[in-house]
Amino acid sequence: MKIHKTTIRPVVTYSSETWTLTAKDENKLRIFERQILRKTFGPVNIDNVRRIRNNMEIDNLTENAEVVRFITAQRIKWLGHIQRMDQARPTRKLID
Repeated sequence: MKIHKTTIRPVVTYSSETWTLTAKDENKLRIFERQILRKTFGPVNIDNVRRIRNNMEIDNLTENAEVVRFITAQRIKWLGHIQRMDQARPTRKLID
């Protein structure tokens, strides 16, 4: 999970604070992240039978660390940063 958070997630979420995410985009991001996590954690061996991990197993392993929640948190942080800017800055004028 440490590798995922330090290498894959930053590449996927680069500049995500300014994205306009639709429900379709959010769904595609969730699907992509689950595919990567399934490959990272690998299949489950139960009685010498291999199977792909289901979504609940992945959620338990990742402690519900979802990419869409991460993007939402980054947006809130970015908005706070802009609100602390001087009123004369162009970014602040645009938001106001």
